[in-house]
Amino acid sequence: MEKNCIISLQGVSKAFDGVTVVENFNLDITKGEFVTFLGPSGCGKTTTLRMIAGFEIPTEGKILLNGEDITKIPPHKRPVNTVFQRYALFPHLDVYDNVAFGLKLKKIPVEVTNRKGEKVIKMKHLSNKTIDEKVARALKIVDLDELEDRDISTLSGGQQQRVAIARAIVNEPEILLLDEPLGALDLKMRKEMQIELKEMHQKLGITFIYVTHDQEEALTMSDTIVVMKDGEIQQVGTPMDIYNEPVNAYVANFIGESNIYNATMLAGHKVRFLNHAFDCVDDFPTNEKVDVVVRPEDVIVNKIDDETKAPKDKVVGRIQTKVFKGVHFEYIIMVGKSEVICQDTKNREVGDLVTIDVEAENIQIMKKEVTKNVYPEAWINKNNQVMISEAPFDCDVTQILPGSHLDDEGYLIGPDGVKYDLNDADVIAEVGLSDIELSDVEDSGSTSGTIIDMVYKGDHYQLIVRTELEEDFIVDTQYSWNEKDIVS
Repeated sequence: MEKNCIISLQGVSKAFDGVTVVENFNLDITKGEFVTFLGPSGCGKTTTLRMIAGFEIPTEGKILLNGEDITKIPPHKRPVNTVFQRYALFPHLDVYDNVAFGLKLKKIPVEVTNRKGEKVIKMKHLSNKTIDEKVARALKIVDLDELEDRDISTLSGGQQQRVAIARAIVNEPEILLLDEPLGALDLKMRKEMQIELKEMHQKLGITFIYVTHDQEEALTMSDTIVVMKDGEIQQVGTPMDIYNEPVNAYVANFIGESNIYNATMLAGHKVRFLNHAFDCVDDFPTNEKVDVVVRPEDVIVNKIDDETKAPKDKVVGRIQTKVFKGVHFEYIIMVGKSEVICQDTKNREVGDLVTIDVEAENIQIMKKEVTKNVYPEAWINKNNQVMISEAPFDCDVTQILPGSHLDDEGYLIGPDGVKYDLNDADVIAEVGLSDIELSDVEDSGSTSGTIIDMVYKGDHYQLIVRTELEEDFIVDTQYSWNEKDIVS
């Protein structure tokens, strides 16, 4: 555990009805840090927050607060307060009474002298003067000190949000948990509250743990971002590290817009993609297949009149679409069948021929997470089909034994004439990413599943299709689908 660490999650996992939603979560958070859990819906970020708050008990692992195990300590005994997306304010109480509600119930140990003259500890409620002082201080921090007598129903969404925050900080917690607190606000109010939350964090000096699916919120407010997917941490780092040095295509695609391409490493710090060799600074083995990420703002374009006049060391493309974004134009440039997203302040026209270049330090190269589907628990059925996720797929079983063949009864005959019955034989099955065909007719394939993730890689999409039995098929396809589509 790191020095000055206030909260430490060690090997934390959580399962509901046998389904794991958080898996082997390890994270140390330092005092005074603003940490954001960032990820799509269902990635386990809110469940993790609830375990820190004490509303959920981990299935495995432990949670330490200042070095002490609090895994099974109930919420009211933890120095932690939570601000929820639905503010849970009391409509029949005014601003002051909403903020003071917890203080009026709170008891603190006080040393008193009993009738025998002995010093004893007695639990007493806070005095009205103390409550007034604490409420006034909390309301001042959230800029509501002049609205303490207002009814909750007369406040705007942003003001109600600040009341909820004031109620959480009035108890002076060591850690403030915020579960998508800006989700109910309009865009303008969200942006204003992002700045206000950051200022509150600086005033209070306590640890903030924030949950959101909004990348802009995470980049704007955080000291540290924890990117999550399927209950697991993908990357932990500062906003600049996460944006400029994503560890994989998922993080690159989730944080900001990205051009992601399949690429091959060449000798001498060069990488080949878009049918061109680019200089790069990352060092990978020659001929290794990698993923390349280029941010749209790092694409350098220059107009040319004739493709024959373009320098030989430059990629040439044609502008297909143009969108004005206020401070810049966003272009989609076609290079053969590949798309290049570019952000540029110069006003160009659709149809313009341009050269494309990227400086070496702006090409992020990442090891490919997967190059093929591997199923180590596959087996052969009586029809010599391979069973993957309880679904039969036709295959060539003679691959199991080089030089073999099948006899008329379906038995495998080895090169030495030995007969093998493959029924129920355990095998490892491998399937190429581009060898899987998808259909929107649910019963037309061997099995069906739901698309849970989709990344565009310049000239194709890479999808993850998950079956009901939690088996994943990773598919490279030219066709566009939507997340949550059911396919066979």
